Amino acid sequence: MARSIESLKNLDLTLLAQRLGKLCTTYQVEVSAAESCTGGGIASAITAVPGSSAYFSTGYVTYSNAAKTRLLGVPEEILESQGAVSEAVVKAMVAGACRESGADLAVAVSGVAGPDGGSDEKPVGTVWLAWGGVSAQQAECLHFPGDRHAVREQAVRQGIARLIVALDKR
Repeated sequence: MARSIESLKNLDLTLLAQRLGKLCTTYQVEVSAAESCTGGGIASAITAVPGSSAYFSTGYVTYSNAAKTRLLGVPEEILESQGAVSEAVVKAMVAGACRESGADLAVAVSGVAGPDGGSDEKPVGTVWLAWGGVSAQQAECLHFPGDRHAVREQAVRQGIARLIVALDKR
């Protein structure tokens, strides 16, 4: 049964990660994560599930712009013109994570977790998520309330939920 993002929002993080694992196993899909503001939280949640090595082999924590370029091939021009917290950057992160790891599907996240770093254009709590493969990605800008911990936790949950919904549509 296909799930919507709304139907997943109240599930425990462990249950989300387990649901993702079942879908990856069912569809024989390998996933990857490219993370900035979550600092590896998505990869940590996925790999907390026993047996996750069957569908998750690589996670990238690309906190700096230089790491995004070096490890994922995000063009410097995009980082300079649009900033790290942007649709173009997270889409490039997804494509790079799939290309570099060989994964079928990836999720990427970049945001302003706070308490500093926000601006009028991108206030604290602004998070861009992208998911997809090498050739096609979807992205969404979200605005999460709360402190740094709350923003990061919500971004992790939403990143995993986006992978679940993408797989549920298969």
